[in-house]
Amino acid sequence: MKLWQYFLITIISLYSLNISATPVELDRIAVIVNDSAILTSDIDTEMKLFKANATHHHQTLPSDNVIRAQVIDKLISDTLQKQEADRIGVKIDDSRLNQAIEEIAKQNDQTIQELRKSIEQSGVSYGTFREKIRDEIAISEARNALVRRRINILPAEVDSLADILNQETDTSVQYKISHIQLRIDSDNDKSKVEALAKSLVRRLAKGESFRTLALTYSKGPKALEGGDWGWMRKEEMPTIFADQIKMQSKGTIIGPFRSGVGFHILKIDNVKGLQTVSVTEVNARHILLKPSIILSDDGAKKELNSFIQKIHNKEATFGELAQQYSQDPGSASQQGNLGYQSPDIYVPEFKHQIETLPVGQISKPFKTVHGWHIVEVLGRRQVDKTDAAQKNKAYRILFNRKFNEESSTWIQELKASAFIERLKDSSNGN
Repeated sequence: MKLWQYFLITIISLYSLNISATPVELDRIAVIVNDSAILTSDIDTEMKLFKANATHHHQTLPSDNVIRAQVIDKLISDTLQKQEADRIGVKIDDSRLNQAIEEIAKQNDQTIQELRKSIEQSGVSYGTFREKIRDEIAISEARNALVRRRINILPAEVDSLADILNQETDTSVQYKISHIQLRIDSDNDKSKVEALAKSLVRRLAKGESFRTLALTYSKGPKALEGGDWGWMRKEEMPTIFADQIKMQSKGTIIGPFRSGVGFHILKIDNVKGLQTVSVTEVNARHILLKPSIILSDDGAKKELNSFIQKIHNKEATFGELAQQYSQDPGSASQQGNLGYQSPDIYVPEFKHQIETLPVGQISKPFKTVHGWHIVEVLGRRQVDKTDAAQKNKAYRILFNRKFNEESSTWIQELKASAFIERLKDSSNGN
């Protein structure tokens, strides 16, 4: 499941707990992040939602000060990413938002009307809820677009990993893992942090809650979730995780082990086998128009609709129009053809279209971070583990690993270059 989808479902489950907000006499700015502000009400709302969820699941929590510090750190990261989304012009239109909310309702076995009623009964306006979801999708889109540009995969890397994959069996293993990261800020901290890491492993061995210790001590990207990374195959994990996991059993504590940023502890919460048989690839072609000062969003959409009409009226073929008008130079020279590819390599909106469109049908115009598109699916195929498929798989493995690593680095760089001021008493709510 995608990260933003997981977030959306979690938000719905929390709202359904019918949390009532305590009246606040005066809202204040708690943190300034560049030209944005995080309010005390933002922090309090996140605190209430998080604590309500923990109570619902009978989870032990550290002190409010510890939780508040983790919440503030998450809100700072979210604010910086939303600023990047605004900077590159990511816009989530109502059609895309409605699609996401329909998915949320479906996941919760509700109609849209039932979903809206449950949200409003919890004391949250439906409009506020919609905008929160819109922002979260925009953050995900910006992260995908900007981090992809930072990833460089050499052909030799793909060939080397493909050779290794060729020697493996068809059976792969999926792990549910949790993680604690202890950061080293200076050389003087090394022995102190290492001692803390070893003491946490001893406490875990005695039965203390991994989730509680992660919330209290971890500085990793999943600290606020109690270190929970969910179900992952080794190929989807950061490299430092994958290198440590050697078919260990459920409940195993791994570590502490060192990386460039500090010490890490892993726990294998569960293990299950996964049988890989084949890969579905989609052959598609598209026409891309990029909005500009001359061409507005409405203009691009209108022009693409005129292309669809010309194709239906047999005034022109899809290939001719792509070759003449598409602003994707790589595919325009091939009459819009993208060839057989795994849908996972495309941005989410494009991936959704090629996975759901019937073969031979042209989509309605839709927008991604690249511009406005129409797409036609030409065919689908199941690919066995041929050499080409293995190289494709090797590329995806390398991409997923580097994407997770680069995402964390990207967020740290945003923080390092940003103006962030925590105003007095923002850490304790006083």
